[in-house]
Amino acid sequence: MMRGKIIRGIGGFYYIHPEDAAFDILIECKAKGIFRNQNIKPLVGDNVEFEMLDEEKRLGNIEKILPRKNALIRPASANVDQAVVVFALSYPKPNLNLLDRFLLMMRTQDIPVVICFNKCDDQQEDEIQNILTQYRHCGADVIVTSTVNGTGLEKLRSLLTGKTTVMAGPSGVGKSSVMNILFPEAQMETGEISRKIKRGRHTTRHTEVFCIGKDTYIMDTPGFTSLRLPALEKEDLRQYYPEFEKVSVQCRFLGCVHINEPDCGVKKAVEEGSIPLERYENYKQFYEELRQQKKY
Repeated sequence: MMRGKIIRGIGGFYYIHPEDAAFDILIECKAKGIFRNQNIKPLVGDNVEFEMLDEEKRLGNIEKILPRKNALIRPASANVDQAVVVFALSYPKPNLNLLDRFLLMMRTQDIPVVICFNKCDDQQEDEIQNILTQYRHCGADVIVTSTVNGTGLEKLRSLLTGKTTVMAGPSGVGKSSVMNILFPEAQMETGEISRKIKRGRHTTRHTEVFCIGKDTYIMDTPGFTSLRLPALEKEDLRQYYPEFEKVSVQCRFLGCVHINEPDCGVKKAVEEGSIPLERYENYKQFYEELRQQKKY
């Protein structure tokens, strides 16, 4: 029995990179029927045991899915050490509501996040600093990158080394271009931004893992334009905003959810500018969405 990692799954076939094999060695496998009977679906990123059926044709069968460290529903993947979410600073303009949804989704699953603001080469420094300030205390590492002048790419590479990273973000933000520089062998298809609608064409059509070094994997995922909130009690939402922790001790009420209560430390911090207004407005929107979900 051999071991490896699922790096791609298409149409019921799973492509496995065997342990200690060269980057370009892949074994095409099917999952045994026992997984269907147990309602278990192999995920990209799964570590598996497989039987080699034909070494010359590189065909095999997945015999066992090894215990998962974690599993994400969207993007569907397993055994993730961290997530890198990429947004463009130029166009498409960053949708911070979507970014905050992604941060919340990852925090509820205890997955560290790196926010990568790409396309910094055609932005003014004050504009860059403004958006960085909004996420300085959000609990994620924040970096800026450019595939034009190379800004931040070596720092990003160092953050990826020795880890399995899921890379996500909307279409058109330069995610594939970043991947191609970090791992030229991948030769990922890059999409052209539509000048009319200023959105990216969907170039990544399935989640795929790229081995870029020893014990270093990147999961590239299809671009997304919307995310549902994770299943939460609305009262628990505040726990996933690190900015609230220090100032919430100033709230008059112990169970303050920072919405309508008087003498709220969080609302005072928003008024004073130490908590970004847009982050707080998104928090209020998410709270209301969760309230409505429970209502119906």
